[in-house]
Amino acid sequence: MAPGHVAYGLRAQYGLFVDPDTVVAWERGRAAPGEQELTALAGVLWCSPADLIATATSLREHRLARGLAVEELARLVGVAAHAYQRMEDEGRWRGTERQTAALAEVLGLGPRALITATGGDERLAELLRDAATTRWQAYVKPAVKMLPLPKRSLESALQRLHAEYHARMAATSSWGASGATGDEGRAYLDGITGHFWAAVGQ
Repeated sequence: MAPGHVAYGLRAQYGLFVDPDTVVAWERGRAAPGEQELTALAGVLWCSPADLIATATSLREHRLARGLAVEELARLVGVAAHAYQRMEDEGRWRGTERQTAALAEVLGLGPRALITATGGDERLAELLRDAATTRWQAYVKPAVKMLPLPKRSLESALQRLHAEYHARMAATSSWGASGATGDEGRAYLDGITGHFWAAVGQ
């Protein structure tokens, strides 16, 4: 279908007045359709919204890929619709441990995809750096709240990160170590999230 045909279909079938240039911008990634436009576009092209999203990363994209309305998803995870909408708009999830687990289940997200979709990548990295450099036990509860993983698995991973970081620091600060004291520890902290996912088998 040419862009003009798509624009006509959006107008005739869904009452959306979208010009062909906008359709071209969508195709080339210079613009993104809104929620209503994406749903209508999928209808015109005889596919699901998920087929039009290359790789869903945000909560909104995952919700649209599942064909769920805000109200429906909010009800399924136990959050007020207006509160869920605000979190989706801000790209930062603030649900409880139970709500987070429900969100992951409803959207079919594994731990890594969940962290990215809920805007928690940087918060997780900060938590992991703190757990590695200080008392790891203090970070188990916050980690459990962020990730729907067994507590024992998280405890084991945090303990492992802590031990590995301190082993590297001890090795570089021993007698006869090169002048690069601390560089290995800093490098370890820079890649802490990757080490964590490896530790939990994700």
